[in-house]
Amino acid sequence: MSATTGVPAPPRAGVVSKVAWVVVPYVLSVVVAFLIGGLLIQLMGYDAVEALRAVLTSSFESRLGMIETLHKWVPIVLCAYAFAIPLATGKFNIGAEGQMLVGATAGVAIGITFSDLPTVVLLPATLIAGVLAGAVWAGIAAVLLVRFKVNEILSTVLLNFVSFKLIDWVATKVWPDAGAGHPATTPVGEGARLPLIGEAPGLHSGVILVLALALFIAVGMKFTPTGFEMRAVGDNLRASMVNGVRTTKLAGAGLLLGGAAGGLAGAIDVAGVHGRMLEGMQSNFLLLGIIVGLMARGSMIALPVIAFGIAVLEFGAGTMQLMAQVPVEMMLVIEALILLLLLLSDVVRDRLRRAAA
Repeated sequence: MSATTGVPAPPRAGVVSKVAWVVVPYVLSVVVAFLIGGLLIQLMGYDAVEALRAVLTSSFESRLGMIETLHKWVPIVLCAYAFAIPLATGKFNIGAEGQMLVGATAGVAIGITFSDLPTVVLLPATLIAGVLAGAVWAGIAAVLLVRFKVNEILSTVLLNFVSFKLIDWVATKVWPDAGAGHPATTPVGEGARLPLIGEAPGLHSGVILVLALALFIAVGMKFTPTGFEMRAVGDNLRASMVNGVRTTKLAGAGLLLGGAAGGLAGAIDVAGVHGRMLEGMQSNFLLLGIIVGLMARGSMIALPVIAFGIAVLEFGAGTMQLMAQVPVEMMLVIEALILLLLLLSDVVRDRLRRAAA
């Protein structure tokens, strides 16, 4: 407010500039990646305009499209948290798919073994089992890191391969469904299924649960002392150690929390989508989670928004293949281009800032 005129003062240029430095690189990266992707699609002999139109609009053209997009968003955002929370402490969790599969296995074990229990008991037990199993699975890597200094990248990657064997054993030996035509368990009890919102095909209520979790994580990482310490460790390890922050324990805790998020992704996929555990249910969620986690640049507020954008692209990729016959793998190329261009924008931004200074 101006002291002489009483007219509200214009916003500070610094605020506008700060927002521009954040938003513009995302916009330019997406636009340029789609231009390059469209050019590649055209050079491959397909209709680039039709392909990209299908990608960008199919999620919003029908109620089913939006439901399927949100169902994809849930494991993508949870696997992104599985990567991004440890990354806040400077550690790399590359085991989200293993944690997801172990979480799904634990959820199935509860959902099948106690299938006669009422929903009010069985559903929370199924989800909690998934969370705990994912945390325990990541906890193996955390113990190896804290006690024996084993690199978490190596341990989490290797644990993924162990999880593949585990679910194969569960799906083919413990609770196999011989009529499924694919390695899968028998269905969980009805009490282990997430309630649907709306008429069939309905949106499973796990979406609401994850929205609430996203808000909780954003607030916790931004405003709590533990969240501040975790971010401090990732930003400046040496300064954190000098100031007495327990950096190693926080790194281990970050892995545990990330594993819990991955385990919840598996349990929700069982309770909300498949109703059982099956081989291949992890799809490419590990890769997408890493892409989203890196794109978020440490912002737990931006992460779920970016994950929704990736879910739109992933659902649109199937429509693109159906409508324009373009292989779905092209969408991974475009997503990788967005990430690469976004990382390149950081280099350009730093040089511009140094030049301006």
